[in-house]
Amino acid sequence: MKRIILKAGEEGRIVSGHPWVYDNEVARILGPQGPASLEPGETADVESSGKTYLGRALVNPHSKIIARIYSPSKEGIDIGFFKRRIREALARRTRYDLHRESARIVFGEADFLPGLIIDRFVGWPLEACASAFSERPLRFAGLASALGSPCSWLSVQFLSYGMDSRRKEVLAALEEVLGNFPIGQDRRPLGLPTGIIEKSAAQFREREGLPLQEGLIVGSFPSGGILIFENTFPFGVDLEQGQKTGYFLDQKENRQNLKEWITPGNRILDACSYTGGFGIHAARFGAASIHAMDSSPEALKQGVNNAYLNGVEDRVIPVAGDVFDLLRTYERTRKERFDLIILDPPAFAKTHASLEGALRGYKEINLRALKLLNRGGVLVSCSCSHALDEYRFKRMVAEAAQDAERRLIQLDFRYQAQDHPILVGYAESLYLKCGFYRVL
Repeated sequence: MKRIILKAGEEGRIVSGHPWVYDNEVARILGPQGPASLEPGETADVESSGKTYLGRALVNPHSKIIARIYSPSKEGIDIGFFKRRIREALARRTRYDLHRESARIVFGEADFLPGLIIDRFVGWPLEACASAFSERPLRFAGLASALGSPCSWLSVQFLSYGMDSRRKEVLAALEEVLGNFPIGQDRRPLGLPTGIIEKSAAQFREREGLPLQEGLIVGSFPSGGILIFENTFPFGVDLEQGQKTGYFLDQKENRQNLKEWITPGNRILDACSYTGGFGIHAARFGAASIHAMDSSPEALKQGVNNAYLNGVEDRVIPVAGDVFDLLRTYERTRKERFDLIILDPPAFAKTHASLEGALRGYKEINLRALKLLNRGGVLVSCSCSHALDEYRFKRMVAEAAQDAERRLIQLDFRYQAQDHPILVGYAESLYLKCGFYRVL
């Protein structure tokens, strides 16, 4: 086994729980016979300059992250390893009813499977639900009675060289665990997925020297998409065409939290609405109207369809265009005002190097939203950029409020859903910030 020896003083972050070793932290690489070089995808042991053992890692000498520690011990990485880690990840999600709820079942390094993301979606082919459209809003129990038990589909991302080179072992382990691992009060296995879709088209792969890759890899996926339920509300999802893994499961608990801050009759603006997750929750909670803004006509079309499934299509107004331009137009030309505004933009800061420019974008969008809010209104401001930490996020919101000549009271501050665990010592796992603020 090859050994990665760190430079003096570089082990502190790793001892605290961070699983990454950067190339500039390495003093030398040793093999059984002396100095050696690393091969992409192989395993190696990581040691401090004083020869303290730090863990076993998957390596890639062509990446700035040269090693990703997957275990504190000297264990191998085979099908048995993947089965153990997937079972452990499922056991950490017992608060969810995985027989009917969609959830992230593997969250990379936070589940000790570096570079592997697996989202599991539970529902039915959307076209099979057509006969129930007359009974809107659609309900899980009604569809289960008419169509039988729901199916499941997996959306997977192989984001590191080590995981990509072991995709066969990962898929074999998934088949074994999902087919046999008992879960829930009735201890039923989750069952094999109808299809597995790969969504490995993230920039992380390019940094690993891997090609972008998307498409069906196992089974089948309905051409018309699938129907899932989030917080008992139905949503159509297209895993093949949707962004990231196909649908943003990480906001489901924050969307449910909207209920506390909506009064029936409220006028809502959902900026960067995507397929309507926040806005449709707002409508179901009693909002009178929702202006749903997004730059993607396809996402807005799916949002309109989701509004129909929920029986609130008369309250959702799709608005296509650049959100910065639209917010300025709403403020200066249309003189619009709202009782609650949701800002859930894409990650403006994908790296620390792009943070300063991203902060200007976040501040601008928050400033424009604050000027559109009625006194006493609520701002729900989000960022999914892991490079933007909580302190700077809150400072950005405060600066936007100052420039907008508004005072704010923080009502709540939340993070990603609990199926996206936050690993202490690994700051990158805490990426989603969601603040709820009252405008005075």
